[in-house]
Amino acid sequence: MKRILGVALGILTAIGGFVDIGDLVTNAVVGSRFGLSLVWVVAVGVVGICLFANMSGRVAAASGRATFEVIRERLGPRAGLANLSASFLINLMTVTAEIGGVALALQLASSVYYLLWIPVAALAVWLVIWRVRFSIMENVTGLVGLTLIVFAVALFLLKPDWGALAGQLMPTVPGQETIWTYSYYAIALFGAAMTPYEVFFFSSGAVEEGWTVKDLLQERTNVLVGFPLGGLLSVAIAACAAVVLLPAGISVTSLSQVVLPVAEGAGKLGLAVVLVGIVAATFGAALETTLSSGYTLAQFFGWSWGKFRRPAEAARFHLSMIVCLLVGLAVLATGVDPVLVTEYSVVFSAIALPLTYLPILIVANDPQYMREHVNGRVVNVLGMVYLVIILVASLAAIPLMIVTGAGS
Repeated sequence: MKRILGVALGILTAIGGFVDIGDLVTNAVVGSRFGLSLVWVVAVGVVGICLFANMSGRVAAASGRATFEVIRERLGPRAGLANLSASFLINLMTVTAEIGGVALALQLASSVYYLLWIPVAALAVWLVIWRVRFSIMENVTGLVGLTLIVFAVALFLLKPDWGALAGQLMPTVPGQETIWTYSYYAIALFGAAMTPYEVFFFSSGAVEEGWTVKDLLQERTNVLVGFPLGGLLSVAIAACAAVVLLPAGISVTSLSQVVLPVAEGAGKLGLAVVLVGIVAATFGAALETTLSSGYTLAQFFGWSWGKFRRPAEAARFHLSMIVCLLVGLAVLATGVDPVLVTEYSVVFSAIALPLTYLPILIVANDPQYMREHVNGRVVNVLGMVYLVIILVASLAAIPLMIVTGAGS
């Protein structure tokens, strides 16, 4: 049992990163418009986030420092501030979207309008962060989020034509779509898989749990179990949409349409299970992003931080998270669509990704921090390949957003 719970940090990170409110909708949108022709992007993203998170976790275990502590120390305050500004703003967008996502999921479960659930969701996030131990938070939220495996169960119950479904795996552009829209959604999926807050949370969680070089095996297990699992859930969501929504010509615009294939394949029981999973996944993502906002600020400015410290001992860390939740509440009170906020946030994540990825790649090769645990040759080759991919995605994101009208 201890070994099983030992991978919970990776599971929670993966559930929050791959299956948050934006990813639930984005994967369903992609499945309903492109079938499975963009699954290759999920595979590329899974390998990339495993590489990125493994380096960050190894840096945290070997040096005892989390991501932004290392970035500020290694790059200096000016370069670090640019990184902080971009990363924090994206985090804030994502916090807003995830609180809205929890409210949307509760609306599906209760038929109570989602705006009424928003203050409840924000208060619940704050209470968990304030009062619940890190280990309990990661175990419960991450493991309950695994109920989203019902998407995979529903896919089998739908009894699709597996040959036709496999034929969609070829990276081709459907006739009704353009290469530009296809490319835009490819970057959106990549940005969703490689979201920086996942790494902030993962490396900070490693420090929260007191990992050292003796825990590197556990660190790799977290990465190699959690993130591929999140990727498989993403593929299952897209496949369900490709089987049910694509033939019907249904374009996904809301969370309620995402769960239609599960209801059709697994009935009322499956619908109940998927609603539990969506609430757990979006709530887990809300916890991750809120904590990541506090982590980035506290680590950069040298404040006392961490759930292992009492709130009175890390007052600025906790205050910064409260402010982020209040800002998110204020934005959502305007009636802005939480799904739309998250879809924009994953694209902007791709834009800001080089600012975080490159410093971690540099530090992971620095013996001053890593001693004998620096990157090996294979990891460095992969690291440079992904640096090129990340730079291309970052440079192409804004032009494609403009040309395609954000994928519309």
